[in-house]
Amino acid sequence: MDIETFVERSLGEWRSQRSAHHLAFSHFEEVRSTINIESLTIDDPGVIDLCQRYEVSPEVIVSPFKMSWEGESDWDEEQVIEGSTILVPVPDSATTGKLLREQGYAETMESVGSYCLTDDGTFILTTAYDRAAAEEKIWFATPNLRFRVSLIKTSSGKGVTTASFSSEVRRGVKS
Repeated sequence: MDIETFVERSLGEWRSQRSAHHLAFSHFEEVRSTINIESLTIDDPGVIDLCQRYEVSPEVIVSPFKMSWEGESDWDEEQVIEGSTILVPVPDSATTGKLLREQGYAETMESVGSYCLTDDGTFILTTAYDRAAAEEKIWFATPNLRFRVSLIKTSSGKGVTTASFSSEVRRGVKS
């Protein structure tokens, strides 16, 4: 699988159930959310802006997309978790590259992660932030069911602060 195929397979509306263990707080959290992943064009103003901020030529990017989410957590039942971000893959090869993100996973700031796709189609994204590092693995069990494992590590990478597992089911069947 290459990055373009991975993004194409990810498009759509997903219902997600995430279980997270926040080791620093000794707290277990359940999050239910809806995730929308939509394709963007290379000339989308948000894509162009992100490329300019990272001095990346739009000619070298593929399959930019926008991800938005809305959900609720059992940790703080009154808080609605919502947001969106633009993501821009910048491939080095068919299976490796950088991923520009308007908003990161571990910290709500712009970020650049390194991705690779394994032989079995697992997408692995590693992103270093100022105070943390994130590793996400996403794979498809079927075209409409995917799984995601995330680790938030200390900035040194020696400790894990959060570990989570998500199952995501596409709403509406995509053949």
